[in-house]
Amino acid sequence: MSTFTEMVDQTLLYLSGFTTLQDQSTHLTANLTNNGTTFAVADTSAISRGIIEVGSELMWVDSVDTQNNLVTVAPYGRGYRGTTAAAHSSGARVVTSPLFPRTLIKQVLNESIRAVYPDLFGIGSTEITFSPAILTYPLPVGAQQVMAASWRTIGPTREWIPLRRWRVDRQAAPSVFTSGVTISVYDMVVPGRPIRVVFSKQPTTMTNDSDDYVTVTGLPASSEDVIRLGAAYRLVPFFDTPHLSGMSAEADFSSNMRPVGGSSQLGRYMLQMYQMRLQEEVKRLQELYPIRSHYTR
Repeated sequence: MSTFTEMVDQTLLYLSGFTTLQDQSTHLTANLTNNGTTFAVADTSAISRGIIEVGSELMWVDSVDTQNNLVTVAPYGRGYRGTTAAAHSSGARVVTSPLFPRTLIKQVLNESIRAVYPDLFGIGSTEITFSPAILTYPLPVGAQQVMAASWRTIGPTREWIPLRRWRVDRQAAPSVFTSGVTISVYDMVVPGRPIRVVFSKQPTTMTNDSDDYVTVTGLPASSEDVIRLGAAYRLVPFFDTPHLSGMSAEADFSSNMRPVGGSSQLGRYMLQMYQMRLQEEVKRLQELYPIRSHYTR
């Protein structure tokens, strides 16, 4: 499945398309440390005084040496606007005035991941060994609803028999159960047999560029486009922001080409796509993990 950085690139395609709104860019010709303020690039014609982006870091350029292809960043310019100053390798892409900074897209992707719960959820499982002297067992940290519980019979049948009498407590005493979530089993289970519990959990947000979507978030692979659409419709309104501060004739001309509010139709379309795909994924999860009847004490 896609990594975090691949999802950022795919979300950018939703917003910029394949041929229009292309960022001006060049690349580093030497390594850059996390505190360096002067670095070499392949072409300075694409860089001017202002904001640039290298990787996920924003920088403020103070001056450009066109003769030697050197860029100097202001003393306050590394890790600009809340981004993190990091080391970058030779060949890293340098973007001038990015339309949507990658760090912003990462934040919005994670917002979209958090927002789909509880409609969409991750799935986890654990096995416990039944003891007739113990009724209540801890579940892993983050467990929410128990989707299924069964125990394995003795003999060659390899059959897993569903539990019919169990109860989940999500307010268990942390002093006794570290996770604060437990399952109490009231069925007659053969002592020493394994019980498998399948549970839902909140999706985990991504942090590193190499984070795999399915592995880290716990969400189903088919839901990846739901998260991208959720991020895209949240970002579309930012198209209008530059127009609100236009004071020059050039800015007014640009605004006439793309008037304030022009992005609202695109935003509504992406929101509808997001809602449609979200409901499709909800239905799919309901079919995979239907509500099971059980009894509690």
